[in-house]
Amino acid sequence: MRNKYLKGAARLAGLASVLPLAGCEWDILDPKGPVGDQLKTLIVESTVAMLIVVVPTIIMACYFAWKYRQTNTEAEYLPKWCHSNKIEAAIWGIPTLIIIYLAVITYQTCHSLDPYRPLDAEATTKPLEVEVVALDWKWLFIYPDEGIATVNQLAIPVNKPVHFVITSDAVMNSFFIPRLGSMIYAMAGMQTQLHLMATEAGDYLGESANYSGRGFSDMEFRTLAMPQDQYAAWVEKVRSSSDQLDDQTYPRLAAPSEAEPVKYYSHVEPNLFDQIVAKYNNGMVMDKSTGKMIHVQSAMSDMNMKE
Repeated sequence: MRNKYLKGAARLAGLASVLPLAGCEWDILDPKGPVGDQLKTLIVESTVAMLIVVVPTIIMACYFAWKYRQTNTEAEYLPKWCHSNKIEAAIWGIPTLIIIYLAVITYQTCHSLDPYRPLDAEATTKPLEVEVVALDWKWLFIYPDEGIATVNQLAIPVNKPVHFVITSDAVMNSFFIPRLGSMIYAMAGMQTQLHLMATEAGDYLGESANYSGRGFSDMEFRTLAMPQDQYAAWVEKVRSSSDQLDDQTYPRLAAPSEAEPVKYYSHVEPNLFDQIVAKYNNGMVMDKSTGKMIHVQSAMSDMNMKE
């Protein structure tokens, strides 16, 4: 009787262990953009290829343990057996073919998903430029063309490519929007790039995927993918804010804080992003058009000439 109750409790415990998964969202496997679609395909194909070895191995391990158990006197006994060309060909040939296949698709995907490589859509559509700054413990998004900035909220138009330029004014972080794809690091004094696009309207989670200290768990933001007319209305909403981001207000924003609420800035000091990068590089920044390091004053002069 006791064993019966123990078996019942074990079954219930096994089922209960699955319940926490009910609240999970399969963001990476439910992509909403072309980059995320390619990543999902790579993950699924790689998993299936590896299961070709894993599943038969598990089945054979269980089958052999059952067939050659001590009580099965009918099992064939070959004490002098030591080699089989067929088995050797199988255990070496199949994994080799799988490794070659995985190498090919990984190589192709890594190059096609190079975060610095513009999306195919950018050939006909000018991308939205967004400058991203990782702070303790929040995200700052600067829209240089619109002259606005936000904290912990990113808005992008649907079906419009987005070119992110990313840095950090704190410890190293990792910028990641799971449903759009491609995680990339944000590092102080350095600029990384990322090209993404949302093909469906929605409210998507964005996060830091690299532990960065006490407030890491709340270092999240929402990505609002919306039609162009709604995006234009959102820009006007930000522009109606009374807050501005300049030399006086930025240091207060950059100071460590946890669970920072969404903030809007109707005006951003020109070249603020370059100044953030330059303060770790003796005043040097990377020219986005040439890829060469130049002094921040030269970058500001170039911008003024363009204006």
